[in-house]
Amino acid sequence: MSTPAPGSVMRGAVDLSSLRNRHQPPAPAAATDASPSPAGAIPLVFDVTDATFGEVLELSRTVPVVIDLWAEWCGPCKQLSPVLEKVVNELAGRLVLAKVDVDANPQLAQGFRAQSIPMVLALVAGQPVPLFTGAVPEQQVRDVFAQLLQLAAQHGVTGTVPVGSDTGTDTPAEEPPLPPLHAEAFAAIEEGDYARAISAYEQALAENPRDADARAGLGQVRLLDRVQGADLQAARAAAAADPTGLEAQFLVADLDVVGGHVDDAFGRLLDLFAALPAEERAPVRERLLELFGLVGDDDARVVRARARLASLLF
Repeated sequence: MSTPAPGSVMRGAVDLSSLRNRHQPPAPAAATDASPSPAGAIPLVFDVTDATFGEVLELSRTVPVVIDLWAEWCGPCKQLSPVLEKVVNELAGRLVLAKVDVDANPQLAQGFRAQSIPMVLALVAGQPVPLFTGAVPEQQVRDVFAQLLQLAAQHGVTGTVPVGSDTGTDTPAEEPPLPPLHAEAFAAIEEGDYARAISAYEQALAENPRDADARAGLGQVRLLDRVQGADLQAARAAAAADPTGLEAQFLVADLDVVGGHVDDAFGRLLDLFAALPAEERAPVRERLLELFGLVGDDDARVVRARARLASLLF
């Protein structure tokens, strides 16, 4: 997956100006503990809304805040969120996780320029830090968070949130276990064994063709498998040298989707579809339909791309 190095970014990658002053409390005095009084104790994982984002910006001046942009319909989000929560909890208050439902909070989604989800970034001293897009293995999450903590320390953000019985939060209810094949796929993803994850999801779909989570997971893992180890610059050079080469164009489109450049990916494949003879178009159409399913049928970019594909077909 595309993982910008946090150590190199403290820049305005997203526009927070319209949200900065929303319900923003007075700045706290400098301290090494992010918690206020017990009545206002801060949980390690919490939801944030358009209205409460100002408080999160202020909190990020004391402890790094990871932002998870998700939606209920997003299958990859359901894979990634438990990983984020697990790693955040293991870090024992050195950073916190703020979850943003993009459907319920359109201003935040727009401010963060969320072209695709899941999208994960961080706030350090009120400044956005891009992390990654898409569901990634647990080890990659750990590595990125370690870099984030190093970056935060460089900017003097070294506070912690107390954990334990004095945080004022109830123990969350234990989530039901994943179905066995889903659990196998998830474990394989964490290990970077995408072939095993693909096999598990395919078996789950064979047993239940209506398993939407398995279908979403399969598409995501197939995408991860295709781009694993790929070099974006080399892929773009190969695609430029072979404008109608299916594999070269497919790889760049896959990399663009992973990197959040969904319109670029769809445009590339639609241009390729238009340039090919009718008898050679089927693989391009199949790849487009696969990527449409990953992004989501209701996404405006998918709707536009489907309309153009239909115009090319008839």
